[in-house]
Amino acid sequence: MAGQGDDVKVLGTAASMFAIRVRMALHVKGVSYEYLEQDLFRKGELLLASNPVRKAVPVLIHAGRPVCESLAIVEYVDEVWAGAASLLPADPYDRAVARFWAAYIDDKAVPTWIGIMRAATEEDRAEGLAAALAAVAPLEDAFAQCSGGKAFFAGDSIGYLDLALGCNLFWIEALRHMFGVTVIDAGRTPRLAAWAERFVQTEAAKKAAPPMESMLEEAEKLRAMWAAAAAPAAK
Repeated sequence: MAGQGDDVKVLGTAASMFAIRVRMALHVKGVSYEYLEQDLFRKGELLLASNPVRKAVPVLIHAGRPVCESLAIVEYVDEVWAGAASLLPADPYDRAVARFWAAYIDDKAVPTWIGIMRAATEEDRAEGLAAALAAVAPLEDAFAQCSGGKAFFAGDSIGYLDLALGCNLFWIEALRHMFGVTVIDAGRTPRLAAWAERFVQTEAAKKAAPPMESMLEEAEKLRAMWAAAAAPAAK
């Protein structure tokens, strides 16, 4: 397997959905790696040197060279460790469709559950949930199109698009714990809800799953930071 013996590190946080995405991809490929937890409130030298533009996680460091941005990292992992099952579809059209929906998830869906968490009032949170449900709705049909009636977006086993959405399931569950909201609703999106139940039971998801306590602790830190930023300056 190409690159199998190379040094691989992942810079992330336990609660980062995007770092979870990368870690799951490595588990699917059977790649051993060293995980280095980062403090995003006090960013260390390695993170700043590895991702000087965004100064954010995740970062994959392979043989001393950093790769940034989770979807780019997943594609890199898929190409470097090509001997294992492919994450992206073989067909060019299917690959384009998978990339489209992965970008949709990051650009349209993820901001809506962040909006739920940032909401200052119950009314704001209700609006955030409505936006999240609207963003999730098209993924029901996307699942039917991509899966071809099988268990996962990629078919019989998890692939690129499964990882793109699946890494968010832990935050979605955290929102349920915090606010009692259900983002992937079996009544509205039954196929997607059934997929989510299957996904979290996969070996890759179990190995990368963060403790719920870590998720909730990180969420409270973020909420405190956002509240402080929104507070009017003292005169």
